[in-house]
Amino acid sequence: MQAQTSVTSPQDDAAIVLRDAAVKRGDRIIWQHGNFSIPRGTVTAIVGTNGTGKTTMMSAELGLIPLASGSLSVLGKPAGSLNHCIGYVPQSYTTAIDSNLTAEQSVLLGLTGTRFGIHPVTRAQRAKAHEAMTFTGITDKAKYRLSQLSGGLRQRVAIAQALVCDPQLLMLDEPLANLDLASQRATVHVLAKLNRELGMTIQVVAHDLNMLLPILTGAVYLLDGHPHYAAMNDVLDADLLTHLYGTSVQVVTTPQGDMFVTPSADEPEGVEADTHAPQEVARFHHHSPGANADGGSGAENSSTTTSGVTPSATRSTEEKVS
Repeated sequence: MQAQTSVTSPQDDAAIVLRDAAVKRGDRIIWQHGNFSIPRGTVTAIVGTNGTGKTTMMSAELGLIPLASGSLSVLGKPAGSLNHCIGYVPQSYTTAIDSNLTAEQSVLLGLTGTRFGIHPVTRAQRAKAHEAMTFTGITDKAKYRLSQLSGGLRQRVAIAQALVCDPQLLMLDEPLANLDLASQRATVHVLAKLNRELGMTIQVVAHDLNMLLPILTGAVYLLDGHPHYAAMNDVLDADLLTHLYGTSVQVVTTPQGDMFVTPSADEPEGVEADTHAPQEVARFHHHSPGANADGGSGAENSSTTTSGVTPSATRSTEEKVS
């Protein structure tokens, strides 16, 4: 695999830029006042509680949902203009795709899937598919049907399919959902390799940050109807995460430097749930259109860093064909 040459000006180092962006469904505002830039070459998580618009954010970036106001550019062009430069892995991939396809046939869909009818596969296309499978570590599973593979291996097939066209930006919606610990680690290792060796910009919708912490450089957090981007050392703040998830959260660092985001012990009876009082939420984000335009964080007083962060879970075991 090789990183694709940028189609934008070399001075433009932003992969995604929102300027006073807002999205509506009917009369309901999903989120608004989006003002931030995500640099190229970063690994970003989109986080927030259910229903806050995480997948909607990714759909808007793909140009699949129109903005109600503002602007959104991806790779230097309006959202949707350069989707051929984006690799996308949907959350439903492992269940929606035909399980009778082999891994190789599935990866080849990344090259032929947009065309109707039956088309012969060229030698060059087959070589490209095997290159993507080699990068994701599944060449030995090329002839296996998807129904014969574990969920983790199918996820790597999905990533290989997204990579086969040498995208500049890789977008994944909940790639670790329903995977066991070993499969999650194997998937994260592939993403780390893509970012480290190819400089690929990666964006991941995620609920649990822990497995992704070693590779994340920043996060888009959706708080009270407003999306914001910040570096991970600003997002990993117990007060901010408590407000974000609506439950008490701790950021724990072990003596070895491992970092974890974990729920606190159950609150005592009689304690009201966090309702995001405006005067408290104002500490973490701004509502004005000009706020956070440079991608800065509204989180304050964060002293947590992610340098040297490594997961403390046991070494991943080799995935097996089920």
